[in-house]
Amino acid sequence: MLPKGEVREMKVFFFSKRTLFMLALLLGLAVLGVMVADMMRPALETTAEAGAPYYQGNSGDKAVALTVNVDWGEECIPEMLDIFAEQKVKVSFFPTGQWAEKNPELLKEMNTAGHSIQNHGYKHVHCDQLSCAQVKEQILKGQEIIADITGETPKYFASPYGEHADQVVQAAEELDYCFIMWSLDTIDWQRPSPATINQRILSRAHNDAIILMHPVKETVQALPDMIKGLKEQGYDFYTIDRLLVTDAAQLEGGGLPSS
Repeated sequence: MLPKGEVREMKVFFFSKRTLFMLALLLGLAVLGVMVADMMRPALETTAEAGAPYYQGNSGDKAVALTVNVDWGEECIPEMLDIFAEQKVKVSFFPTGQWAEKNPELLKEMNTAGHSIQNHGYKHVHCDQLSCAQVKEQILKGQEIIADITGETPKYFASPYGEHADQVVQAAEELDYCFIMWSLDTIDWQRPSPATINQRILSRAHNDAIILMHPVKETVQALPDMIKGLKEQGYDFYTIDRLLVTDAAQLEGGGLPSS
C-alpha cells in the first residue's frame, strides 16, 4: 500500500524495431505451427489402421458398404449376385475358409464379379474363447484358402458372431488386419420379414455405414428395395476397402477412385 498522497510511477518499455520484428516473427511461426498441426490431425486420426475395431467407414462420403458374412447359405448367393449385378452394386463378402473350401467356384464367381473378398476366419467359432495364437491360426488358415482360390490376400477381418475380446483384436492387429464390425445390422439370422429388414436399414442409414447381412432368403427378398431406398436417399455403394481410407494420401484425395 502506498503512503497517502504518493503516486506510483508508470514504467514504460521501449523496444527497437528489430526486437518487435523478432517477436512478431516468433508469434507468427507459433500460429502457423498450430494451424499445420490442426490440418494434419484429421488425416492422422481417421485413416484406417490395424487395431481397434471399425464400426463404420471414414471416407467422409455419402456412401455405405454392404457386408455379407458367409459360412452357410450358398443356395442364396447366386440370386444375390444377380441382384448386385442388376443394380450395379459392389459389396464385400466375408467367407470362412471352411466355406470357401467347399464352394471354390462360387467364391471365384463372387471375386470375378468385382466384389471384395475378405476374411471371416477358418471356422465359425467363438473367437472370444480362443487364445491370441489360436485366433491367429483361424485368420491365417482362412487367408491361405481364400488367397489360393482368388489370387488375392484379404486384409480385413470380421470375426464370427462379432466377438472382439482383447486377444481377438490383438491377433488381427498383429497380422496387420483391419478389424471390421458394423454400424447397421439387418439381424437377418433371426429370419425377420423383408419389410422389417429394410426398415432397420433405411430408417437409420448414415454416411460411411457398414451394413451387416447374411445369405438368407429374407435378405435376398429385401435387397432390391433396400438398394433402391438407399439410392433414393443419395447413397453410393462402396466395398469395405474403399469405405475405409487406409492412408493420408487417399484421405486428402477423397478416397479411392470410383470403380
